[in-house]
Amino acid sequence: MEHKAGFVNIVGNPNVGKSTLMNDLVGERISIITSKAQTTRHRIMGIVNTPDYQIVFSDTPGVLTPKYKLQESMLNFSEGALVDADVLIYVTDVVEDPSKNADFLAKVAKEKIPVLLVINKIDLVKVQVQLEELTEKWQGLLPNAEIFPISAKERFNVDNLLNRIVELLPVSAPYFGKDALTDKPARFFVTEIIREKILLQYEKEIPYSVEVIVEKFEEKENSIHIMAVIYVERDSQKGIIIGHAGSKIKKVGMDARKDIEKFFGKSVFLELFVKVEPNWRNRENKLRSFGYLE
Repeated sequence: MEHKAGFVNIVGNPNVGKSTLMNDLVGERISIITSKAQTTRHRIMGIVNTPDYQIVFSDTPGVLTPKYKLQESMLNFSEGALVDADVLIYVTDVVEDPSKNADFLAKVAKEKIPVLLVINKIDLVKVQVQLEELTEKWQGLLPNAEIFPISAKERFNVDNLLNRIVELLPVSAPYFGKDALTDKPARFFVTEIIREKILLQYEKEIPYSVEVIVEKFEEKENSIHIMAVIYVERDSQKGIIIGHAGSKIKKVGMDARKDIEKFFGKSVFLELFVKVEPNWRNRENKLRSFGYLE
C-alpha cells in the first residue's frame, strides 16, 4: 500500500467545537478548549501518524468580522486555511444559523478540494426530524460537501469521519517526521495553557486583552523552570489579573502548573509576571513580536 499524507484544515464560526474535534482526531489536547468564543488565535497543527499515512490537521480561529488588528490577523489564518488544504472540514453545529458569515461560506462553496461538512453537537437534538431538516438546509448551501453529523464531546461518529479523511488523502511521503505531534514549539503550549486558565478565571474583556509570552524555558531531565509574562493593555487590567494580595494570579499559576506538568510529564516551577503594553492588539510591531504577523 502506498503511503498517504495531506493537510486537513478545520474551519468554521466561533464556538462550534472546532478545537474539541481537532483534539478528538489527534488524540491529544493540542487546542485549548473553553466555552468562550475566540479561544484559538493562531493556526495550530496537530499531526496524526500511522505506518500508512500522516494527516496534518490545522485548527483555525473562528471566522468573525474583525474589530481590531489582532482579529484581522486571526481572519487571515482562517482564510489561509482555504488555500493550502487537501481536504477541508467545515464545522457547524445544531444551534448555529446557517446563514451566519455568508461571505466565508460562499468561498467554501467554491472549493475544488473535498469538503466535509461536520454538524456538531447532535447530542443536543431532541427529534430526528430536526437533524434531517438541518442536513437538507446545509446540503443546499454547500452542495458539493459530504455531511457528517457528529458529537465531538461524546466522540460520536468521529471515527467514521477519520476513516473518510484517510480515504481522501493523496499518495505522498510524510511532510513531518513520524514522531512529530505538532509544528509548534513546547513553549507555545505553555502560553496556551496559561491563556486558557485566564479565559476560565476572568470575566468580560480581560481574557481578550491578554497575551502570554514565555521568557524562560529551562528543561532538565525531571523538571522544567518556566518564567512567563502576562501582557495586558491597561494598569487597571493589571490589578484585576493580580487580584487582592496576588490571590488571582496565584490561582492561575497553580492551575496552569498542574496542566503543564501533565503535558510534559515533568515537575514544573512556574513564575508569572504581569506587564502593561498599551493597545497591543492594534500595534503592528507588537503583533509581529507576538507571532501574529509574518
